[in-house]
Amino acid sequence: MNAPRPARMPDQAPRGPAGVLSPISRDGRRTRTSDLVHDELVSAIRTLHLAPGSSLSETEIAERLHVSRTPVREAIARLADAGLVHVVPQVGTRVGLIRLWDVEEARFVRESLEVSAFEAACGSSALDVGRLRALLDQQEESYRADDHDAFFLADEALHAEVFALSGYLRAWQAVQRMKLQLDRLRRLAQPDTASMRDLIDEHRLIVDALEARDVAGGRELISRHARRALERVPALCAQYPDYFTE
Repeated sequence: MNAPRPARMPDQAPRGPAGVLSPISRDGRRTRTSDLVHDELVSAIRTLHLAPGSSLSETEIAERLHVSRTPVREAIARLADAGLVHVVPQVGTRVGLIRLWDVEEARFVRESLEVSAFEAACGSSALDVGRLRALLDQQEESYRADDHDAFFLADEALHAEVFALSGYLRAWQAVQRMKLQLDRLRRLAQPDTASMRDLIDEHRLIVDALEARDVAGGRELISRHARRALERVPALCAQYPDYFTE
């Protein structure tokens, strides 16, 4: 029996695997099928298409992804080891709740590394913010279209580009692995039109500071930007109490 669900998120109704997972295509890659299944499930959990606490069916996932149950079972075991799902024998498998301590830890890691990346990028002799400006334009287009998915993609790409300019792109990959719980919180706190405008303006200030090689100003901007989502925690916990755990 499914646990009671809180009120649905605006434009982000929780759905089961059959509604969000796409058939896997190997495209000639040598990647293991279980790795592809794992990545597909992680993406669905990160974006809240698989909501916290929702049940998972190996059979349903396998049918949706057009794979056998073996790679699905292997992928779920990895997710369980990472604390992203919980498997209870004779009961079933559920997506893990959003752990508030993990959110705070991810914020700490992201803020610390991004400030360092910003400082390193400011010291680059070949600093070019052209791609960052293009990503800001993409965010403006997403804002005008009220396209939250496109906005989040451009948002992630902008922060990744700061790390690329620093020369430490793998540090961003480490941040990505750390911040899944934070990303779920950010998705739950999906910005309205006004706050999306604020986020774009903050991004533009960060890019301006980078172009000016303003280390002190950029450090302050990034720290404030990294902590923005956490300001919504009390309200979100009250609105979606079944989604969170300490």
